Amino acid sequence: MLYYLFEYLEKNFDIPGAGLFGFITFRAALAVILSLVIATFFGKKIIRFLQRKQMGETIRDLGLEGQNEKSGTPTMGGIIIILATLIPVLLLAKLDNIYVIMLIVTTLWMGTIGFIDDYLKKFKNDKKGLPGKFKVIGQVGLGIFIGAVMYMHPDVTVRLEKEHNTTSGELTTQTSTREFYPEENSLLTTIPFVKKNEFNYESLISWAGEDAKDFIWLIFIPIVIFIITAVSNGANLTDGVDGLAAGTSAIIAVTLALFAWVSGNLIFSDYLNIMYIPNTGEMTIFITAFVGALIGFLWYNAYPAQVFMGDTGSLTIGGVIAVIAIAIRKELLIPILCGIFLMENLSVVLQVSWFKYTKKKYGEGRRIFRMSPLHHHYQVKGFHESKIVTRFWIVGIFLAILTIVTLKIR
Repeated sequence: MLYYLFEYLEKNFDIPGAGLFGFITFRAALAVILSLVIATFFGKKIIRFLQRKQMGETIRDLGLEGQNEKSGTPTMGGIIIILATLIPVLLLAKLDNIYVIMLIVTTLWMGTIGFIDDYLKKFKNDKKGLPGKFKVIGQVGLGIFIGAVMYMHPDVTVRLEKEHNTTSGELTTQTSTREFYPEENSLLTTIPFVKKNEFNYESLISWAGEDAKDFIWLIFIPIVIFIITAVSNGANLTDGVDGLAAGTSAIIAVTLALFAWVSGNLIFSDYLNIMYIPNTGEMTIFITAFVGALIGFLWYNAYPAQVFMGDTGSLTIGGVIAVIAIAIRKELLIPILCGIFLMENLSVVLQVSWFKYTKKKYGEGRRIFRMSPLHHHYQVKGFHESKIVTRFWIVGIFLAILTIVTLKIR
């Protein structure tokens, strides 16, 4: 809203300083500051409100040290993250940008699913909350929406640079002339660590002939559904000890903000020789607001936590991260960047699968980890949760740096 206001003031009244709102970097800085202020200032008020409504977490006894002390801590704190993200976005971003619209829809969509789950647990005394099949239906619905938008919307485009070669005898040199093909709607994505690393999903079906490309959405949309479901569930599983999910997600989001900014900037995308994706730079406003909201929430969620994010927060975080990665065509980097989420997911899958297999084969279930998800394994081994969280953050930073390095290492 403020973007449009200052754009109007600059055009009609030439007010000094109004033009600053035309710069993504300026609005991104304002977004992170505003979201931090909202999360830290209003976060305390929201926590008190949740306490008055008796939204305390019921802790299942897993025999972990300090676990019972967490009983009664307010949950549903993901509301803080959602509000601290959306308010700066509504004020500072271009609201007609398709990528911003996608992220707002994702935040509200996944936030609603998580809110219903937390609501049923606390207000309806239903310990199971929202049945898992309905969560999956919600995630699939979002995946269909995002996949359809990426496939069909005219503003979702890429712009590839033409290669010019000047030949003199046997010597071929590339000229410095920069020309680009027209913007086109494409299902191109990026393969890390590979030269000329653009991959087109249409190649998955090209063997069936040219006409078959019209049906590539039958492959692309299920891939989007899988990514969104996997990342949102990974974030949900990671939310098990104080500060782990919020801190890890903030590291991931900072990295995605960098990718969104350079991908949407013609000069930097050309310098780094990466895919230029028009209009994605505007996502930087949303992502920086998201980062500020996560850090502001961490003020109250760090050990010992004064509030838990609940499914309201964790499902939203995972959904937003997945959609950003898909939008900037970096979804194949998710196993690296979101390595913590991946490890948490895999630890549960491996634990359950191995237990069922050994029970069927030997008559007695056996475990790979002392407890899953992975962070509980280290708790059972005697590590204090603050040490576990700090070390997981360090691993997350390393994975983020490795992800950024893929910009040049091919």
